Amino acid sequence: MLITALSCSSFAAGTHASLIQDMENKELTFNDLSQVVSGLRDEVAGMKVLLSDLQKGQTQQRMQRTRRTMNVEEAADYLRMPLNTLYQKLQKGEVPGSKPGKRWVLYSDELDKYLEVNRRNSVPMTAEEQNEVILASHRRKPVKSDWRKEHECKTPKTEQV
Repeated sequence: MLITALSCSSFAAGTHASLIQDMENKELTFNDLSQVVSGLRDEVAGMKVLLSDLQKGQTQQRMQRTRRTMNVEEAADYLRMPLNTLYQKLQKGEVPGSKPGKRWVLYSDELDKYLEVNRRNSVPMTAEEQNEVILASHRRKPVKSDWRKEHECKTPKTEQV
């Protein structure tokens, strides 16, 4: 029978979880501390394994999605652009692509960037971003009385005896 590290850690976490639940019902003593800490350590180790597996899967999916090569027909479908128009834009250099031989090669991530740059309507800003833009564009002169108070030379007063 083959037991993986994940199943062992989940089994250990399950047994320690029941131990921890039992400990929650009663007051912990110094003698119980080592069992509780080892249970928590096993749970953290299991979570690390799960998290690393998730991260590996996500990075592999991202790499597959971002750096996919396309031919001109696939790129025209992707961009929803007529094939002749795409050929014209490739020859003018408006659309990113390379021609290592007789055929054009395009990357999906470069086409995504091309679409973002040539977008007519920009992505709507969040309320925080709008607030920052407004505050940056409206600069006011400080009131002289406030300015003087802020920029006065602050020297510590020494007591004389």
